[in-house]
Amino acid sequence: MAREFQRGHKARISDLTAGRDLYVGVQIAGPGLTFDISCFGLDANERLSDDRYFIFFNQPKSPEEAIQQLGPQAGDTDSFRVTLDSMPSAIQKLSFTATIDGAGQMSQVGPGYLRIVAGGEEVARYSFTGSEFSTERAVMLGDFYLKDVWRFAAVGQGFDGGLDALLKNFGGEVAEEEPAPAPAQGATPGFAPPGQAAPAPGFAPPAGAPAPSAPTPPAPQPAPAFGAPQGPSQGTPPPGTPQGTPPQGGQPPAPGTPQMHGAPTIAAPIAPPGQVPPPGQVPPPPPPGQFPGQQPPFGQQPGQAPPAPAPYGQPPAQPYPGQPGQPAPYGQPQPMGGVPQGGGAPGLQAALAKYREAPTGQRWTPQNPRLMRVDLGVGGQPVLARQGTMVLYQGKVDFSYKGAGFRGRIVGNATGQEMQLMRCTGQGQVFLAENAAELHPIELQGDAICVSAENVLAFDESLHHEVRRIEGHGIPGGALFTMQFQGTGTVVVKTEGTPVVLPVTPTTFADSNAIVAWSAGAQVIISSQVRLRRSAYPGHSGETVNLQFRGAPGNFIVVQPYEV
Repeated sequence: MAREFQRGHKARISDLTAGRDLYVGVQIAGPGLTFDISCFGLDANERLSDDRYFIFFNQPKSPEEAIQQLGPQAGDTDSFRVTLDSMPSAIQKLSFTATIDGAGQMSQVGPGYLRIVAGGEEVARYSFTGSEFSTERAVMLGDFYLKDVWRFAAVGQGFDGGLDALLKNFGGEVAEEEPAPAPAQGATPGFAPPGQAAPAPGFAPPAGAPAPSAPTPPAPQPAPAFGAPQGPSQGTPPPGTPQGTPPQGGQPPAPGTPQMHGAPTIAAPIAPPGQVPPPGQVPPPPPPGQFPGQQPPFGQQPGQAPPAPAPYGQPPAQPYPGQPGQPAPYGQPQPMGGVPQGGGAPGLQAALAKYREAPTGQRWTPQNPRLMRVDLGVGGQPVLARQGTMVLYQGKVDFSYKGAGFRGRIVGNATGQEMQLMRCTGQGQVFLAENAAELHPIELQGDAICVSAENVLAFDESLHHEVRRIEGHGIPGGALFTMQFQGTGTVVVKTEGTPVVLPVTPTTFADSNAIVAWSAGAQVIISSQVRLRRSAYPGHSGETVNLQFRGAPGNFIVVQPYEV
């Protein structure tokens, strides 16, 4: 599952993937526009001190091939291969840019993205639209930068000028343009997949890390070798052709970007890959983790047909396998004990295959929309869960009562935000659920989110949580308060039905009985437009209390289709 970034979001690459051999794909298009996509290898002063690390259509790789331009493939307008372990120490930052070749403005582009693929799996995506720009002719899309460790930042910074201006901005010199050499017919990277064959394995994982499994290819076309899960491969030639990159005609990108890597790393929300808003529409900012209210069934990419499951008892190819083969018609005899005899119909195997466990190696894994599995062996952190929510566990797991202390009980009783918790420790897997409510894991990385205690199922013990007061003159029934979670870890939120995530505007109001969560940066006040009544009476609207949300762009609220 890819993590969805917004402009200005940053994260350690090690938090996205253990891989060091990465595929970077860029998709950008506009009516009548031609684009040049480039990568600048910059030094510690963010200057292009070595022209050999300006990777573009006429210089497709660096001397040691740590940066290689691969050309268009798998639905991407252009793509690159970045090998971080081979990067020379003088290169401290990689800036990926797109520039219009000829007339046009960035405001004319449609929905696009920059994505990172590692080990055959898309791990990060930054989406953008032309509505975010105006008269600019170049945009810096994203950066890899070294700050103790390699990190990724979604930049989205546009400015006037073309590729020449952008090159000068980074301290390079503009030479006389030479015609690009004609590529060999059918040239393609040596590790690219054959046009009609099954996808090849992804880039090699780092030493000591488990080799990632190749994802199940979407029907009917395969994914590329480096694991890009979306989009059909475009014009991929047969295997065995020499390595090379089809050059793209045109010129290079445009000038200046401020220093934006001094700020601490913040969380970027997870979102399903391939989810791009329609042109001209500003996408609502998702929460700091993934709210699967807007994702396809687990393990299925948008627009894909469900993959065939592996035989029962073997690890599934995807977290939530598709429908297996049809069992024998109802009423016909099945093999004795549900065990197939002599290669006959699978019988019980087919009937139960779609419900089998879905291990992914992650700490938190949704088994289905209403059942969550947490692996206590990953990360070594204990988990705090609502008492009575354990439905199954495997391994050596200890459960103990987690008290809030005397002060915590007093505060919880006074505010209505008391949580009866149990502490789960040991080595094993615990499966959690409550009343078939929909469950949504939200990953935090140093940021914060406000969630009503009634909607919290479980969370990592490493998260700091406290009761926060909502501003206002008072709400009957103890709805004055909420829980705020902050730090690094995951909190699992439960909802009645599929929630909706909306951006905060000056006119955003929500029913206090339907609101589930909101970003900690949003200001919340009690609306005076609705009378404070606990129940409806003849002539009354039936609504009780509204909350008004205010805040800078990027704040959001989460509302469920149900009133508590």
